[in-house]
Amino acid sequence: MDVALGVLLGMVLAASLWAGWRLLAAPRRVIDPGSVAMQSAVHAAISLLPHLRQGLGRDTAGPAAVQLRLLTGADTIAVADAETLLACDGAGSDHHRPGDPLRSLAEPGRGDGVQVQRRLACPVEGCPLRSAIIAPLRIGDARVGSVVALYEQPGRVRVEDSRVVGEAAALVSAMIELSELDAQCERLAVAELRALRAQISPHFIYNALTAVASFIHSRPEEARELLTEFSDFIRYAFARQRPYVTLADELQYVEKYLRLEQARFGDRLDVRVSVAPEVLTAVVPVLSMQPLVENAVRHGVESAPGRCRVEILGADLDTDVELTVKDGGAGMTAEDAADALAGRGAGIGLANVHARLQSTFGPEYGLEVESAPGEGTVVRMLVPKFRAGVRAA
Repeated sequence: MDVALGVLLGMVLAASLWAGWRLLAAPRRVIDPGSVAMQSAVHAAISLLPHLRQGLGRDTAGPAAVQLRLLTGADTIAVADAETLLACDGAGSDHHRPGDPLRSLAEPGRGDGVQVQRRLACPVEGCPLRSAIIAPLRIGDARVGSVVALYEQPGRVRVEDSRVVGEAAALVSAMIELSELDAQCERLAVAELRALRAQISPHFIYNALTAVASFIHSRPEEARELLTEFSDFIRYAFARQRPYVTLADELQYVEKYLRLEQARFGDRLDVRVSVAPEVLTAVVPVLSMQPLVENAVRHGVESAPGRCRVEILGADLDTDVELTVKDGGAGMTAEDAADALAGRGAGIGLANVHARLQSTFGPEYGLEVESAPGEGTVVRMLVPKFRAGVRAA
């Protein structure tokens, strides 16, 4: 998925420069020669990015049509989905409006190629638009819309016009496809989070409630506090519309989780936390540290015959943050560690967190697992201190 995003982004930037060169090379009356024309065309192409990365719709098509008119030099630009106008900028936009059928402006055309209509017959008296070039917008093999460049002169449309409009439409198509991939990544992250929540609920809820029940008669005040901690943690873990949190928030609820586990294990669980204050504002996916700590408790403390230490460390690496969870448990082979990270083990926790980190921040981030039989396990998480578009809810 990340490779595809990188390839498409490269296509978008390359297409932006290509569109700028084509506009400069084409002898259009609206483009001044020289570097100013090149800068203007490339600026218009790149200005499409923030709008169309959000997908194709009325909200995004309007600003995009303005930049496409500058990019192509057309008198009017219309952007449409399969059947309906989404935006129209330029001459005739007073009566060709979003929501109108595309056929009221121009025939959408058939096939994959750019099509020319040399004579338009708008029923509105006084409409200045006389000819059009229709270029398809495509995602994969599916046509999802059209870019329509319109001109006030009837008759023959030059080859250069068709090429520029076709290249502009290809640029728009790449951006729309990029937005679709973004949406797929987001849907994947949501699905992975739901899967992780489904795994947490049976194991953790049973153990936590068992610990609370054991204190009800002997230590009722502590049982009440534990029940409050349990309620707070469950509310955090299963909250809707909360994909990202600050590291400070995540660690706060890790502490609540450990408080419940310490009620189970007593002195057998020794916890040490050392996190640099300057990394606490970093944003991480919700439930990213907790599964690592839960694994340390389950595979470290539960398997250890005596006292077992779990360490949670956070180090400032300039632009990145390294988070480490260590346990002094039985450990595992390198093959078993690799299987756990790849999701081939009994649980999905490590693989789930690793996949969500990489889909959020890129392949250079994620988890590393070091372990050996009898020597415990170390899980390291690398995340950036800041990433544009990733904000805590």
